[in-house]
Amino acid sequence: MSDLPATGLFMGQSNDTGAGVPEILLWQRANRHGVIAGATGTGKTVTLQILAQGFSDAGVPVFCADVKGDLSGISQPGAPSEKLIARATGMGLTLNPKAAPTVFWDLYGQKGHPVRATVSEIGPLLMARMMDLNDVQEGVLTVAFHVADKEGLLLLDLDDLRSMLTYVAENAAKIGREVGNVAPASIASIQRALLQLEQDGGDAFFGEPALRLTDMIRTSLDGRGQVNVLDSTRLMNSPRLYGAFLLWLMSELFEQLPEVGDPEKPKIVFFFDEAHLLFKDAPKPLLEKVEQVVRLIRSKGVGIYFITQNPADIPDSVLAQLGNRVQHALRAYTPSDQRGLKAASESFRVNPAFDTAEAIQALGTGEALVSVLDEKGAPTITARTLIRPPDSRLGPATDAERASVMAASPVAGVYDKAIDRESAEEVLAARHAAADQAADAEEAAKAEAKAQAQADKAAARAAPRAAPAPRAPAAPRRSTRETPIEAMTKSVLRTAGSTITRELLRGLLGSLKKR
Repeated sequence: MSDLPATGLFMGQSNDTGAGVPEILLWQRANRHGVIAGATGTGKTVTLQILAQGFSDAGVPVFCADVKGDLSGISQPGAPSEKLIARATGMGLTLNPKAAPTVFWDLYGQKGHPVRATVSEIGPLLMARMMDLNDVQEGVLTVAFHVADKEGLLLLDLDDLRSMLTYVAENAAKIGREVGNVAPASIASIQRALLQLEQDGGDAFFGEPALRLTDMIRTSLDGRGQVNVLDSTRLMNSPRLYGAFLLWLMSELFEQLPEVGDPEKPKIVFFFDEAHLLFKDAPKPLLEKVEQVVRLIRSKGVGIYFITQNPADIPDSVLAQLGNRVQHALRAYTPSDQRGLKAASESFRVNPAFDTAEAIQALGTGEALVSVLDEKGAPTITARTLIRPPDSRLGPATDAERASVMAASPVAGVYDKAIDRESAEEVLAARHAAADQAADAEEAAKAEAKAQAQADKAAARAAPRAAPAPRAPAAPRRSTRETPIEAMTKSVLRTAGSTITRELLRGLLGSLKKR
């Protein structure tokens, strides 16, 4: 950026004292995070563009979300109007129209290179956030992730998660004995939420090749930091997906980058537009996760800047971590607006020259109250600042210009084609096929055995019986009746026998008497 101070980023000029004091964001304090707030149309996106290009010129890579599409103009040289030239001249600044080295990204792969992450990388907490699950359903989802890890099943895309949920439902009794009850009704609710996420475009985000952070944290050949612009014009229709994705990206930066303490310049700066979407209706565990990341990631050399309409949209525990603050105009038409205005004014260091709350309402387009951290880490006195003009274009890039930038991108062709390798869906399908095949084989064997038995039985019934062996002829029966001759002979013999017997006995007895 033109006339760039050696120690920091020139944001604009304040005239509270009439001396034209420059407001500079120090490089060594840029990783202490910040907030850019203000009502719609007050210049928040321009301030974001100025900061992004300023960091890029200093060799710091940048990631920012383009919610309305006009941030894409950072990829094109500016064509400053007479009004902008006059503003720059009043600041003693010479505009040098130029584009920032830009890479466009898009979760849907339409206005930028596709951005993908695997289901496993997102994890059950953010997946539950994307699908708006209750505590019980989130617990069941966590069980599905646990079972997948235990059995070595890769969860890469939504089809893998759907197959995993079906597997858990089919084995609910066994799994329930190990990790707790798994209600079929909860599985059904998660399946319906998964279908809704898929219809919202989540199927395009989950898969491979997954985004490598090294493709974002890089510098161009001339030493400037790469500006990564995520087209979010369509993504904003799925606010939970948007918020969960950006939180995942911050978490990945936190987990992968090494500790560096307080570097002279940040390793990368992250701009989170429409930040209220991250915190709206967020469960306590998610808020604790955000607070942890924001508090600890600065030691990794990462600066996070939230862009929202009112600082009150950000929880106090997170807002307390944001040292560099830019407040554009706010309007207080309702009691809620007035409470937000009071909260915004009380978050700034008091300037005795003006009332902060009144000054916020009186700011014009392109003006802001600025308070940044000084060399000692203390917030500077709030200054009413005229924001400087950007060197790049104010307004969106055309489709042809965007296509030209994408064609020259260092990651052209790397992420364009999706990869579908073997994962949970394929493994579980193979298991089902093998089980079905075994069941079919068993049924076929039973049917074959039954058919064989029936065939044997039928054959036995149909075979002719063997003729019985012939019996030997029975011997002729002899008659028991006596003929007259036989009867007379027997009678004579009996009579003779009796006579002889008597004679013998008589002779024997007579001889005995004589003695």
